[in-house]
Amino acid sequence: CGTRYILNSQELRLSICCMFLRVTKQYLPHVARLCLISTFLEDGIRMWFQWSEQRDYIDGTWNCGYFLASIFVFINLFGQLSGCILVLSRNFVQYACFGLFGIIALQTIAYSILWDLKFLMRNLALGGGLLLLLAESRSEGKSMFAGVPTMRESSPKQYMQLGGRVLLVLMFMTLLHFDMNFFSILQNIVGTALIILVAIGFKTKLAALTLVIWLFGINIYFNAFWTVPAYKPMHDFLKYDFFQTMSVIGGLLLVVALGPGGVSMDEKKKEW
Repeated sequence: CGTRYILNSQELRLSICCMFLRVTKQYLPHVARLCLISTFLEDGIRMWFQWSEQRDYIDGTWNCGYFLASIFVFINLFGQLSGCILVLSRNFVQYACFGLFGIIALQTIAYSILWDLKFLMRNLALGGGLLLLLAESRSEGKSMFAGVPTMRESSPKQYMQLGGRVLLVLMFMTLLHFDMNFFSILQNIVGTALIILVAIGFKTKLAALTLVIWLFGINIYFNAFWTVPAYKPMHDFLKYDFFQTMSVIGGLLLVVALGPGGVSMDEKKKEW
């Protein structure tokens, strides 16, 4: 009876996941892309409204002068907004992804994120989302002969999806708490199990969808920047965290929509 109950529970969870995918099949990739680029969109707009503050910060940190500091702000503003427009319009997506990768690298150095492990891991997770978007934009390799399948395992797209999945889980490592209360321990155990499933590609869609729901709830609760007055510094910190988390949610939604790719246990099970 116990075994039958476990099997029925697994079948129920899988059927709910399949039903969700059927209902949202047409819209999920679009929602995923919008979530993924949301942090770049917000940061680009912020560069416009905080031009002088950002320029003064870069000038004060690097002593590079107003001209170079202004060039830095312009590159961030133009690069992020143009990249978002290209991604949403589905034009030159690969070039947009490379440009946004460059923005991440530039900001990592300019804002000294390289020495802050938490922010570095979140930026790497954001890069993982872009890697999944890049993989999604690549057309499937075509066989030389009709009816002959391609070697999916050797396709760069499969390894992009693997790298994207592994980098995405870094976001959840920054959310682990080492308190000894029951809720924190339970959250750490469940969260760690889910991120391992996503990383190795086992029950990937169900695990990724669960993480989306969990991370969205945490984001709304802990990063509610709209409850803090705009003039307080905490408002910008929470806003930054909120949209970065939304971008990681977008990457996970791409995993839900497209699957884990060829380098995963889910794909290997089909061969077994």
